[in-house]
Amino acid sequence: MGKNYSYSRRALSRIPASEDIWVCWRCNGLDDVSRVLDINIDGMFIQTPHLSVKEGMPARLDFLVPEGRIKADAVVRHVNRGNGLGVKFLAVNDEDRPRLKALLARLRSLPTPPTTHSLRALERG
Repeated sequence: MGKNYSYSRRALSRIPASEDIWVCWRCNGLDDVSRVLDINIDGMFIQTPHLSVKEGMPARLDFLVPEGRIKADAVVRHVNRGNGLGVKFLAVNDEDRPRLKALLARLRSLPTPPTTHSLRALERG
């Protein structure tokens, strides 16, 4: 008794992204290029200091990785002011989905030290 358990609302855990994964994104009239901190088949966390983005806003994502170009429509699900935002993929082109899956497979195979973002999540938990 008295124990507090922390449960994630996310069905699939995110995989820490390597430092070379960046995304071009457009949301609320803002075009930017940002580093991807973590990703899964359903979404990602983008590192950005921009404050004009709010939860529920639509976003367009376009990123080029060794597996190829991946484009997606997304919605902002979480805004962490001064750090970044979490987006949920709404639609990934059929021809891009295999590239996304290949990217995730590659990231899973990499040895990954804890990132600052994942350490902050553990502190909150």
